[in-house]
Amino acid sequence: MKLRMKKFVALLSVTSLSIGLLAGCGSKTDNQSADSQNTENTADTSNTDSEQKGEDAKADLTGVEISFLNSKGEIQSALEEVASRYEAEKGVKVDIIACGAGEVPYTKITSAYNSGSAPTMAMLDTTDIVALAEEYALDLSNEKWIAECEDQVTKVNDKVYSFPFCIEGRGLIYNKTAIEKTLGTEFDASTINSYDALKSLLEDLRAKGMENPVVISKEDWSLGAHQLGFIYDTYDGTTPGSTKLIEQLKSGELAPADYNRFNQFLDTIDLLLEYNINGKDPLGALYEQDPIFLADGEAAIWANGVWAWPNIEEAGAETTDEYGFLPFILGNDTTDFANTSIQAAPSKQVMIDNVQATKEQQEAAKEFLNWIVYSEVGQQMLVETCALIPATANNAFEPLDPLGRDIKTKLSSGNTFNSSFIAPSDHWSVMGAAMQKYIAKQSSREELTKSLADYWTAQKE
Repeated sequence: MKLRMKKFVALLSVTSLSIGLLAGCGSKTDNQSADSQNTENTADTSNTDSEQKGEDAKADLTGVEISFLNSKGEIQSALEEVASRYEAEKGVKVDIIACGAGEVPYTKITSAYNSGSAPTMAMLDTTDIVALAEEYALDLSNEKWIAECEDQVTKVNDKVYSFPFCIEGRGLIYNKTAIEKTLGTEFDASTINSYDALKSLLEDLRAKGMENPVVISKEDWSLGAHQLGFIYDTYDGTTPGSTKLIEQLKSGELAPADYNRFNQFLDTIDLLLEYNINGKDPLGALYEQDPIFLADGEAAIWANGVWAWPNIEEAGAETTDEYGFLPFILGNDTTDFANTSIQAAPSKQVMIDNVQATKEQQEAAKEFLNWIVYSEVGQQMLVETCALIPATANNAFEPLDPLGRDIKTKLSSGNTFNSSFIAPSDHWSVMGAAMQKYIAKQSSREELTKSLADYWTAQKE
């Protein structure tokens, strides 16, 4: 354990806290190819009232300065690299503003508007985009890139106000090598398709010497959005379905206690907590230490998402290692899509300010998005530098990390569902706090159930 803590202290000295409501991916620095001679011709795709501005108009953007609010802490340095490359090519400075540790993105952006310092672009969760779009965001409905991601865009009253920056997925991350070394046999992830199968795996791992094979992080965004969020996203696997469910919870038509998915979720959480490596002090868990447990093979499963790869890599994992996703198992039906697929959807959206930004800044922001979508170097940096899965179909670059590759494979094979539930901006903090009490055994199932019921009925208009 002394060696482990030495490793943790060394890691902590060079790694900043990774948070954010769907905390994102870090960077792996490469010298990117400069083969982008055709970028100017392909990137000039702003909406119809400005499509034919031509090279002279684009040249006029040289020297324009724009800003980009980043709510994915793990890709801050990667986005700074992207911005630096873009400025070198286009002469437009993009200031990447970090959403700091403990800051709520919605609060940060609304405060910026109130103080007259709104960023030109803001990367936000879908929930926040829906709340802000019509009042603050530029209408992007006529942008050419929509043709590359029609199934991924979010519409508010039939208009598109945001660019789907990436696809993210979540579930139970597993370390295949750690499982196989412990069990002494090959591991087939597809066999974990029911509560009983997951329980059996955890029992076998403990019996073979891995005392606590599961990592449960304490962060409210992880518990309140990523984990609890499965009760909404697995209603029928679609965002409209999750919205229908939420309306039923708001009206009181459906009580959480009577909702089968919620009860299945509690059963699975209870099972995972029984094997939690942070079990002695669940609220004392450290997010920087959690991936070390997984990478070192002291644990084999971490309830998290694709954005966690940079943390796992920093903990010592290699891109050639075998990591992947198990579904967040719900119940014992082996044909249930919740047990055979993982959630993967555009979690982060980029809106352009329509209130405080100048026309030049708006055009520069649109060109920045076009560069990411259509230029070879922009495509490559999104995937390889930022370690993200693109939402646009024209980006052929393959993820370098095993979690990204696994999601890309599952997307191709149809083993994903794309629901991305939309809740009030305080959902993850309020229900995250309730979940924290639950994992620390400071509240009962009944109390957590009541907290969820009270939260939603309080939203009733």
